Amino acid sequence: MKYDLIVVGSGPSSVFLGYELIKLGSKKKVLIIEQGKKVEERICPIEKIGKCVKCKPTCDITTGFSGAGAFSDGKLSLYNEEDDDIYVGGDLHKYIGIEKTKRLIDYTDKVYLDFGADPKIEGTEYKEEVKKIYNKAKKADINLINIPIRHLGTEKSHELYARLEKYLLDNGIEIMFQTTVCDLIIENNEIKGVKIKASKDLEKEVELAEIYAENVVLAVGRKGANWLSDVCEKNGIETRTGCVDIGVRYELPDEVMKDINKYMYEGKFIARLGLFRDKVRTFCQNPSGFVSSEVYDENINLVNGHSYKEKKSTNTNLAILVSHNFTYPFNKPIDYGRNVAKNLNELGAGNVVVQRLGDIYRGKRTWEEELARNSVKPTLKSAVPGDITYALGYRTMTDILEFIRGLDKVVEGFANPDNLLYGPEIKFYSNKVLINVNFETNIKNLYCIGDGGGMTRGLMMASCSGVQMARILES
Repeated sequence: MKYDLIVVGSGPSSVFLGYELIKLGSKKKVLIIEQGKKVEERICPIEKIGKCVKCKPTCDITTGFSGAGAFSDGKLSLYNEEDDDIYVGGDLHKYIGIEKTKRLIDYTDKVYLDFGADPKIEGTEYKEEVKKIYNKAKKADINLINIPIRHLGTEKSHELYARLEKYLLDNGIEIMFQTTVCDLIIENNEIKGVKIKASKDLEKEVELAEIYAENVVLAVGRKGANWLSDVCEKNGIETRTGCVDIGVRYELPDEVMKDINKYMYEGKFIARLGLFRDKVRTFCQNPSGFVSSEVYDENINLVNGHSYKEKKSTNTNLAILVSHNFTYPFNKPIDYGRNVAKNLNELGAGNVVVQRLGDIYRGKRTWEEELARNSVKPTLKSAVPGDITYALGYRTMTDILEFIRGLDKVVEGFANPDNLLYGPEIKFYSNKVLINVNFETNIKNLYCIGDGGGMTRGLMMASCSGVQMARILES
C-alpha cells in the first residue's frame, strides 16, 4: 500500500490535520493509523462496575479516535486580544509567531463551533472580580493566568469528535483503527513508511506489515510519548531532554472554589514557592466534576478529571503538577515518571491512591473508615485509601504542600485537612523532538506535531498544530 501521507495517531492534531486538508481541496491520499477504536465504540466500564478493569488491548479513555480528548473535560483555551504572548498550550507560537498563532486559534475555534461546541465563553464577564483575585495571588507570590475558555464538557466532546470522525471518513480520509505502528521505515535519512500490526497482537510476536508513504506525520499525543521516545532513539531522530509533570489530582468542595468557578471557570495558578523553587501549577480544573482514572502502557493507572455539561457533583477537582526538568547525565524523564506511577500503583494494588490532606500533615496514611467519615466524599470510588507520600518523592511532595498552603491565602479553605489528594497524576511528554519551522525532523519528510513530541499542551493548541501542518504540506 502506498500513500501520499501517513499520520500516526488520531488525536486532535491529526483530526484537524485531516479536516484542513479537506478544506484546502487536497488531492493527497491520506491514511491515519490509530491504535484504538472509533470514537462511538469507545466505552469505559468504570462508571458501571465502579473500578478500572484495565481493558485489553488498549484503554478506551486514552486511545481511539480523538485520543484522550474525547474523554477529557473538553476545555479549549483561547486568548485575550491584548495579550502580548501565548501563556498556555505549549510552544506552537515559538515556531510560527504569536499573531499567527492567535489567528490559528480563531480559525480552529470556529471549526469547533461549527461541529457543535458551546458558544458560551467562560472567563470574560467578571474582569474586576478576576483582577482582585489576581492581586491577592500576587501578594502570595502566585501568578494567575486568566484566559477565556470554551468548555465542551466530557459527554459533548464525545459527540463533537464523532461528527468530525464522520466528516473525515465521508470526505476520503482513510482511518485504520485498532492498528499499532511498531516502527518507521527510513532509508538514507528519508522516511519511506511504517511497520504495523493489529493492536490485538500487541503482546505477540507476529510478522509486521509495511505501508509506504511520501510523508509521515507523528501525532501520537501524551499516550504515545513513551513510544515516540523509543522510536526516536532507535531511528536517530534528534531530540533534547524534555520534562515530565508529576503531581496529584486535588478534590475539594465547590463551595471553596465558588468564586474561581464563577468568575473564570478554571483558574490557572503558577508559583515557585518554598525550598526548591520548582514550577508548580494548577491544570484542568473541573467545577462540579468527577475524578477519573485512565490506563497507559504496562497497565500504569493514572488519575485525571472530567467535567460534564449535565451530570454534576458537589466537588471541584484540579491537577497540581510539579515540572521536573532533569539535567546531565539523566535524560529519561518518562522513565522517571513511570517509576513513580508504578510505585504508587503498587501501594494501591494497581489502583489510584487517595489520601486526606490532614493525614499527610499528621504523617499517617488514610484508612477506609476515615475516608467514609470525611466531609469531602471522593468521586472516584475505585481509589484506594493509602499514603501517596511513600512514592511521590520528598521534593515533589514538598512542592505540592507549599503550593497548597500558598493558594490557601488566595482561596480560603484550599488547605482544609478534609480535602483529598489522588495520585499519581503525570503528564508525559516525549524528550522534545527537534523540528524546524515546518515541523520537520532531521529525517526528510518526517514531521512531528501535537502533545506527544512536546510542541503543544492541550486540545486547542494540538488542534491548531494540525491545521498548520496541513497548510505546510499543501504549500
